[in-house]
Amino acid sequence: MPALVLSTETRVIAGIVLLTIVTIEFGGYFMTRIARGAVPMTEFQKTFARAGHGHAGVLVTLSLVCLVLADAAALPGATGWLARLGVPVAALLIPGGFFFSSMGRDVVRPNKLIWLVWTGALALAAGVVSLGVGLLTT
Repeated sequence: MPALVLSTETRVIAGIVLLTIVTIEFGGYFMTRIARGAVPMTEFQKTFARAGHGHAGVLVTLSLVCLVLADAAALPGATGWLARLGVPVAALLIPGGFFFSSMGRDVVRPNKLIWLVWTGALALAAGVVSLGVGLLTT
């Protein structure tokens, strides 16, 4: 079986995605401070912090898998770019939406920045659908 050679685009995007893991690690440290009660938060804010951190880790991992699959399928043009970038963009927007929509003192419901979560969900859907269809049709 021949070795998989990554495209330049995939190598660059994967490198950037891997570097974001440091921010997720910092988020894990911050989560331990929240769990110890060192950071005053409402239950709503704690829930959104957990959701943001969890989504970040899962979506970054899925991003790396999708990059390799997009190269394996040799998806061309816009479809290839959507397949490569949809999930990494979602990995920024969805956690960002959880974090930014719950920022502030004594917050008990999301602010208007919750739209980032839904925009990220659209990016995620577009990325995985384009990759899935591309894999099934190549």
